[in-house]
Amino acid sequence: MTGIVLDSILMLMLVVAIGYGVRLERKLIALRVGQLAFAGAVTELNTAAGRAEAALASLRASGQETDLLHDRIIKARAVKQELEALIARGPTRPVAAEPADPEVAPSAHPVLVSDRDEKSRRMASLVERIGGVASEVKPRPEAVKQFAPVFQALAANQAAQQSLNRARRSLDDDLFAA
Repeated sequence: MTGIVLDSILMLMLVVAIGYGVRLERKLIALRVGQLAFAGAVTELNTAAGRAEAALASLRASGQETDLLHDRIIKARAVKQELEALIARGPTRPVAAEPADPEVAPSAHPVLVSDRDEKSRRMASLVERIGGVASEVKPRPEAVKQFAPVFQALAANQAAQQSLNRARRSLDDDLFAA
């Protein structure tokens, strides 16, 4: 009788052990699936970190190009001021009086001039003065040498702008590729 009781206790313990083993196996399967998902997430994170690193390098390069462009803009502004001073000091061409057109005759009342009209008037005056100076003066070699830095600054400014635009497009492509 004690043998039957001991056998039944042993059978009950074996059934509990088998149930615990099945439950443990399910948990191990879930753990393996989670581990594979974690490995995939780590791989994606590594790829994203590489892209972010490349984007940062591109940003640094763009920053350096921006600094270079800023320096060139400052130099170009200085050259522009020098040119304006030279143009202002240059001889002006006498303008012959044109017959007055009754439709275009100035009125006795003041007319408000917009900023755009003022700019276009000034540009026309500048073109007239430049045209007059160009027709009266033959280019001298020292004058060509004097304006060579201006043309170089303009060319460098254009090249820097194109380079900056390429860097921005590349950065936008990298940032929005993800």
